[in-house]
Parts: sequence; C-alpha cells; structure tokens
Amino acid sequence: MTGKGAKLSHLNEKGEARMVDVSMKDVTHRAARAVGFVTMKPETLALVETGAAKKGDVLATARIAGIMAAKKTHELIPLCHPLAISKATVDFELSHDPAGIRVTAEVKVHGQTGVEMEALTAVSVAALTIYDMLKAADKEMSFEGVRLVEKSGGRSGHFVTADATRKA
Repeated sequence: MTGKGAKLSHLNEKGEARMVDVSMKDVTHRAARAVGFVTMKPETLALVETGAAKKGDVLATARIAGIMAAKKTHELIPLCHPLAISKATVDFELSHDPAGIRVTAEVKVHGQTGVEMEALTAVSVAALTIYDMLKAADKEMSFEGVRLVEKSGGRSGHFVTADATRKA
C-alpha cells in the first residue's frame, strides 16, 4: 500500500519504531541493484585511470568498502535485519563526460526480507571511499543519483526503474 493511507510497517499501533516481524514470510531468492555517480574534476579522474592517487588503488579500496558496508547494513541503518548475504558486488564505470565514476552494487540473499538497503549502502560507502581516497586532489567531488534501480523477490515482486539504463 502506498500513498496517503499507507501504513508504515516500521511503526506499531502507537507510532513507536519497531523492527518488522518477518518470521512468517517465505524464504525466497531476493536481489537488488543500486547505482550512484561521483562527480569530479577531469584531472582527478585521470589520477584514478593512471593509478597515480597518493592513497593507492582507489577502485579496489572502494570495492572492498562497499562490499563490507553491504554486509554491515544492519549495524548502520536502524531496524534493518541482519542477513546472510550470498552475493555482494560493487562495480565501477569511468566517465569523461561528465567526469566521474558510476558506482553499481548488486546484492543477493536467500531469505525472508529484501536487500535494497544493502545495495544502497554499498553504493553510498563506495562513493564515500572514493571521496576519501581522492579528497587531497579534489574537495569539490559530489555524489548524485544514488538510487535503487532494480529489485526482485518477495511479495512485491520484480521492480525495475523506468530509467534503469540511464547513467546515475
């Protein structure tokens, strides 16, 4: 249920926050894909391409950080369930126009609740790590378009954004 009369599942009848009870939900294969974009100066992007960033391999570090973040989402986002994630990937696509890095995360689980938050957290932390690795060269980097683009599994079924192939 969405819209004006939607009941929020993380609130009890008194309006107090609670973790949703998923104990009666079916265990199904669930997956989610999220994207985001880190904008930066062309010369900053060149540091990534040439491997000349002073802190080391930017993308390898951001990939590991994103995967770790997906696994720790329940520790970062209140009321998220701890999940036995079966797959978490973080990939990057360098862009020259506009200058920046597209971040894509995919997370899968065989469980009773979805992994949308895990995919979004992976993208967000990977983007933050890119910033951290390159901030000495470019403090004006920014993040945009962090969003869920696809999810499957569970009662709500398959969801794909209308613009899933659009660059973040």
